Amino acid sequence: MNTESSSQAVLDHEYLPVRAKILEIAASLDRLQRAPGTLDGEARWDQLRAAIELLLGREEGRAERVQLLFSRPYDHHWRESFQLAR
Repeated sequence: MNTESSSQAVLDHEYLPVRAKILEIAASLDRLQRAPGTLDGEARWDQLRAAIELLLGREEGRAERVQLLFSRPYDHHWRESFQLAR
């Protein structure tokens, strides 16, 4: 039995929640733009812009790529870095 939904069914289900999230992001970007000062050279701003660009791409795996963008590189010695005993 095929339990996979059609793209139309997924759109019907996801449209309003996704639209609300996009509006929330747009409002945040407007607040950032209205605030005094500049974000040039701010790493977090650069990450946000890069994430939005990833979302606009047509490649699959957007969620994974965005997650990796916001993640630290894996450190094999993380226990020592955070001073955690084995």
